[in-house]
Amino acid sequence: LSTVAREGSVALQKELLRITLPDFTGDFKIKPFGRGHYEFHSLSLHSCELRGSALTPLPGQGLSLTISDSFVRVQGEWKVRKAFVKLHGSFDVQVKGITISVNLLLGREPSGRPTVTASGCSSHIRDVEVDVSGDLGWLLNLFHNQIESKFRRMLESKICEMLQNSVTSDLRPYLQTLPVTTEIDSFANIDYSLMEAPRATAQMLDVMFKGEIFNRHHYSPVTFLAPVMNLPEQHDRMVYFAISDYVFNTASLVYHELGYMNFSITDDMVPPSSNIRLTTKSFRPFVPRLAKLYPNMNLELQGAMASAPFLNFSPGNLSSTPLIDIEAFVLLPSSVREPVFRLGV
Repeated sequence: LSTVAREGSVALQKELLRITLPDFTGDFKIKPFGRGHYEFHSLSLHSCELRGSALTPLPGQGLSLTISDSFVRVQGEWKVRKAFVKLHGSFDVQVKGITISVNLLLGREPSGRPTVTASGCSSHIRDVEVDVSGDLGWLLNLFHNQIESKFRRMLESKICEMLQNSVTSDLRPYLQTLPVTTEIDSFANIDYSLMEAPRATAQMLDVMFKGEIFNRHHYSPVTFLAPVMNLPEQHDRMVYFAISDYVFNTASLVYHELGYMNFSITDDMVPPSSNIRLTTKSFRPFVPRLAKLYPNMNLELQGAMASAPFLNFSPGNLSSTPLIDIEAFVLLPSSVREPVFRLGV
């Protein structure tokens, strides 16, 4: 989350530098000059530095983003009108101690992609320093408290407006483009769409992905559900990753259907040092009649899974009970394969 917060802070800093600040005006009354009117215009953010970013779980909602001790510099022009007299100059505003807080409510759309909504945005500015230059700039400095107060309210409002727009216009559309499937090989894909909205607790963010492997050329829904998983109540690691037998069993269905679990063994595949060969002579103790009917001939064993083998996960254990059909063939001199026996294992 710390890395995400830093990257988010960099993105927001770029967005802040692009916001448009409105002009603002006011009236003043100072003895012995009397009443007058001032206007600050052509405001632009000259520099911005967001520091101290933190992204923390917000129980029951999502995440809370906080950015503290930040700095913004604003530059622009001013003009003063008193009767028929008009004066103008430039100004520089140092905005220090900016604190920004926004809640990011996390959800899930029907496609399994995440959604996000900004809520409860607040911003606070600790200090605003306005430096006015030009003719009669010293006059505006006489009522700098009024000017600084207007700057404070305007910037606090603009910061939250920018955050809301950034989430709505940038982050939310980006999340809708995230892929929820990816290719494993030329035959299978994996679906890692969200099963539910991310769940936030005081210590962590739980994200439940589907993890279903399917035939990329035609999809067939599986007939079993993924088991409920519970992570340990520990928080001393940055990431906890859990995987259920559902992932392996959906893969087993796909590759069994494609015939990838079938195998064939011939004598040339047996290590030379082995005492048992795939020949009728070597099988004489097990099938005496075989050696009589087919003396000194090679065998080939072909195996196929009777059904897709499933893994079973239980605390401290991993088990599987595959059913294998093995058929033996004699390789005749004419290169014809003659079936001789079948085993069920």
